[in-house]
Parts: sequence; C-alpha cells; structure tokens
Amino acid sequence: MQTFERSYGRTPRDMRPVTIEPAYLKHPEGSALISFGDTRVLCTASVEPGVPRWLRGSGSGWVTAEYGMLPRSTNTRTDREAARGRQSGRSQEIQRLIGRSLRAAVDLNKLGEQTITLDCDVIQADGGTRTASVTGAWVALAIAIEWMQKASGLPASPLHTQVGAVSVGMLEGTPLLDLDYREDVACGVDFNVVMLGTGQLVEVQGTAEGEPFTREQMREIVDLGASGIERLFEVQRKTMKRWRESV
Repeated sequence: MQTFERSYGRTPRDMRPVTIEPAYLKHPEGSALISFGDTRVLCTASVEPGVPRWLRGSGSGWVTAEYGMLPRSTNTRTDREAARGRQSGRSQEIQRLIGRSLRAAVDLNKLGEQTITLDCDVIQADGGTRTASVTGAWVALAIAIEWMQKASGLPASPLHTQVGAVSVGMLEGTPLLDLDYREDVACGVDFNVVMLGTGQLVEVQGTAEGEPFTREQMREIVDLGASGIERLFEVQRKTMKRWRESV
C-alpha cells in the first residue's frame, strides 16, 4: 500500500505533467525542451554529412546520441565531466540507450550517408532524465528530418514510427508510473520502458533494488509503462502538429 502522497496529487497510474516546446533553439536542425514535471531536458538534433568509418560506402546513415547533466541540475553542484577528463559510466550508458532507442525508429538506408547527433542536456533533474531524453529526442529528430526533406531534398522520410520512454517502479507492492526522484529512491523495484509507436518494445531495464519481483509483477509494470508511453505519443503528435502550423 502506498504510504505517501505523490507529486501533483497523482494516482499510481498517473504521469507528471508533460510538456514539449518544439524548435526551442535557433541554430540546430531540430530541437525540443521537454519537461516531465520538474525534470527538464534540452534535446537537439544536428545533421552532418558523412558517417562513421565503418559505414562509409554503404549508403547507410547513422543516428547517435550524447547525454550530460549541467552542474546545478541537481540539488548540489557536480563537476562537469569535461573537467574530470572523462564521462561517467552512467552518462555513457544513458547515451547508448538514447541512440539505440532512436535508431529503432529510423530506416538508416533512407537517410543516406549522413549522421544525426542527438544531444540531450539535463538542465534540471527530478527523476526520469533518461526517459525524458528519449521522448524529447524523438521530437528533435522528427523536426530535423523534416528540415532535411525541405533543405536537401531527402526523397522520403526515414522516420517510420514514434519512440517514447517512461519509468515505472514498485513501492510496497504498488506499481507507480513515472517516478520523480523521491519515489525513485524509495522504490524497491525500478524499470525503464522504451516503446515504439508500433507497440514493439525497444528496451526494458529492470532492477530489484529491494525485494525481488515476480513475472506477474513484471508484466504489470511493463503494461503500465506502455499505457504511459501511449500518452507520451499523443503529446508528441500534438507538439509536431503545433510546430508544423507555426512554420
């Protein structure tokens, strides 16, 4: 039984308020500022000619990602990773997750030998930074691809579906959708679910940090995550419609 109130007066099956501001920056080919409650991530998509060496001559493009947190995105300052001289293992793991997730939605052969780099910078963290990054990066990517179609005559969109992600935890046997930081710390089971608009799963990351979970509980967690991602898809669609009407 849940023993404390959730932020925004939510029920266990509710997400935090989600907003996406498209084309947030002037210079990138695509950008978006996404908010999951108090978590805010600035996502940009940069288009560059050429591909990694191992793809040259293949006719295939590439989509990759980088992730970072600003020094005061949390309640105490952390050093910039550049100042330390290396990325943390956490940052590397998250940016690989973002890259894998977005590549699952792109036909790289239709992209041609071009690279799209997705930069996800956390400007304020309150749980769910990786899931917000995946969801916001899709909008930045979609805007960049439409820019490519107009600016460089890309004949067909390589983006074939949506991608969204959300966290789900279990607290005292109750599954909770879209964890903020306080809940993330308290939950004994913590999952991140990434899903395509086709309903296919790209990634399910699950850990029992407290008590182990059953297969039935895992199915319940994934189903709850999928229901939240469907809501994120609707936010993405409305965001893209609003952006198209403004340009």
